[in-house]
Amino acid sequence: MVTKLPRIAILGTGNMGGAILQGLTRPGVSLEGVRVTTRTEASASKLRATGLSAESIELSPSANSEAVHDADIVVLAVKPAQISSLLSEIASSAKPEAIMVSVAAGVTLATMEQAWPGAVVRTMPNTPAQVGLGVTGIARGSRVSDDELATIRAMCETFGAVIEVQESEINALSSISGSGPAYVYFFMERFIEVAKERGFSDEAARVMVESTFRGAAELLAQSGESPEKLREAVTSPAGTTAAALAVFGDADIAGIIRAATNAAIARAEEMAKS
Repeated sequence: MVTKLPRIAILGTGNMGGAILQGLTRPGVSLEGVRVTTRTEASASKLRATGLSAESIELSPSANSEAVHDADIVVLAVKPAQISSLLSEIASSAKPEAIMVSVAAGVTLATMEQAWPGAVVRTMPNTPAQVGLGVTGIARGSRVSDDELATIRAMCETFGAVIEVQESEINALSSISGSGPAYVYFFMERFIEVAKERGFSDEAARVMVESTFRGAAELLAQSGESPEKLREAVTSPAGTTAAALAVFGDADIAGIIRAATNAAIARAEEMAKS
């Protein structure tokens, strides 16, 4: 099945913009056209070498305005502090019916709607989008029609799962799925360290940990069981796994996860206020 999408401009190809671009250029996606802008010419040159239309602000200060002139969807993938000025910059060049899609944390729909009179959608994807396994939360602005929301949903579904949320929920979603890959990698790093301390080589430690995490996630996806059920299946009463989980319990890992999530949400709220 091929997903057909209209013309798209991606302004900025950092972590999230680059992940979305990779997701959109995967097999099974048909684009009328995609234009990309980057900060540096070196980045733009690498993208052009893959056959993409890419221009840099470094060589062409008007690259953003030129990229959006015929775009139906404009992905705003610059830093949060630059979103409002970018919208003001491209407002006179973009088509009035273009849908502006932000991936910036902490920048509210109301803020963006002050700079763009048309449809605005906030999205919060994560980096696994680049391999088609992302999770993207989407919150619609006050001027977004059902058809426009469906278009953005279709775009985001090309690189993973989509969850429609209220804007008030997007910071909480970001603290789990948006930041989540970093949490997973953090735990993987720690387990690799422990494996090496136990005498395993760098390669063996990495294979052991990476394959375990990947296999556990794939088993969860294919089995249809809950994480709780699969955890119980591994945990024999009074066995080694139970001993390890007891340590996690004594350390209140659940409480630590809640505290970490709350810290991420609080920071997003601070960013929105500023």
